[in-house]
Amino acid sequence: MSAPPTYQDVLDAAGRIAPHAHRTPVLHSRLIDAELGAQVLFKCENFQRMGAFKFRGAYNALCRLSAAQRRAGVVAYSSGNHAQAVALAAQLLDIPATIVMPHDAPAAKVAATRGYGGHIISYDRYTEDREEIARTLTAERGLALIPPFDHPHVIAGQGTAAKELFEEAGELDALFVPLGGGGLLSGTALAAGALAPRCTLYGVEPEAGDDGRRSLREGRIVRIDIPRTIADGAQTEHLGTLPFTLLRRAAPEILTATDAQLIEAMRMFFTLMKIVVEPTGCLGLAALRTMAGQLRGRRVGVLVSGGNIDPARFAALTAR
Repeated sequence: MSAPPTYQDVLDAAGRIAPHAHRTPVLHSRLIDAELGAQVLFKCENFQRMGAFKFRGAYNALCRLSAAQRRAGVVAYSSGNHAQAVALAAQLLDIPATIVMPHDAPAAKVAATRGYGGHIISYDRYTEDREEIARTLTAERGLALIPPFDHPHVIAGQGTAAKELFEEAGELDALFVPLGGGGLLSGTALAAGALAPRCTLYGVEPEAGDDGRRSLREGRIVRIDIPRTIADGAQTEHLGTLPFTLLRRAAPEILTATDAQLIEAMRMFFTLMKIVVEPTGCLGLAALRTMAGQLRGRRVGVLVSGGNIDPARFAALTAR
């Protein structure tokens, strides 16, 4: 296993991806501020290339491959956003990409991954092991494995989103970040430690899959069954080894959100801010709303991780 990345790696990644990644906007809503009694600043990675923060880590990892690795190609596994990110980054760098995706992944994410040139191999997320499938492909075809979160270059790339937020917003009292495998939260922790050491960091995972909270409490990586939640980007079975190491050092507080709370956050983003956010991207706002009284008068950041959701699915969920 590689050594965990540092904030210097985040800085290096920022320079590496700058010509290719969008510097996404930081938005706010007067009505949300009024409801929560705080100044809330949203780092909107739903406006990132391919619609999610994952492009940052994927491009940073792929552009560091050797010429031989680029010729051989890469393999990744993902429910959707990392899949699209690797496929797009590979297309930009002229690298063949094979993506292992669950057969029930959102149709929009599958179509986009294929549209970026990714070769998709489907599997059943409830009966098959995606990591084993990817390892087999790596061994048989000589592909470079680009995992969605347990990779130092991926983590460093993800940390650039928070770096940009702190550079634009300045010090924050608290920052809410979605938590699945831990790549985004651990990268954010590196940026927060360097740029906003007094900022309280909150990771937010689906209530149906609280392995992150349990792992940090027990001091070991806790593995769970695939959680059944609408937050498909956070349907992970465990934290990555590198993210876990970094998160144990940073000691963020881990919160959870129910599917019902995610749906209400989706409605708020759409009706008050006129933006489409996928359920996983709503984890931060959903948890923040439950803590409104504790953060009154504070400056609070929310990392909106992505906006990739089928239109029909979005309409069905928000109409409930």
